[in-house]
Amino acid sequence: MKYPGNNLMAPLLLLLASFSCNGNKSETISSRKPHDIISISYSDIGGEEGEYKIVRITSDSVHAEAGTTRTKTHHEWKSAISPKTWYSLTSALDVNTLGRIKSSPSKQSVDGYDETFQIRTAEKYHAYVNSYADTVHYKQLQLLKDRIRIIIPSEYQP
Repeated sequence: MKYPGNNLMAPLLLLLASFSCNGNKSETISSRKPHDIISISYSDIGGEEGEYKIVRITSDSVHAEAGTTRTKTHHEWKSAISPKTWYSLTSALDVNTLGRIKSSPSKQSVDGYDETFQIRTAEKYHAYVNSYADTVHYKQLQLLKDRIRIIIPSEYQP
């Protein structure tokens, strides 16, 4: 059964999540090397119930959210991370090849889920939607997703 407002809520949540992960840090972007990764975000949003899982990671912390817009449930989890964990996550990515990854059309309009990665470097902002269809270049995002699964509780996992 479809609920008219749910297809609009998920993209709105995704938009809000992308704005919220641009918070101020004491270290400015300009003081970093151009290829340094500053933040990583992952979200899985969609379905008839308006389900969402959002993970935002910086060099010192991870913040995860999960919920359902239809039932208005929402859970959050936050934790500090070590430099070793941050290195493990960022080493999954080759900043020089991020521009080759291709996005695919949204699936939310047919009650599907959209998987979105957002990677911010000191120089660029990269965003990918449903890139798993890019079988050649998706491998590094899959490795990143696998490493994210290791550091967050199961209820927030992608």
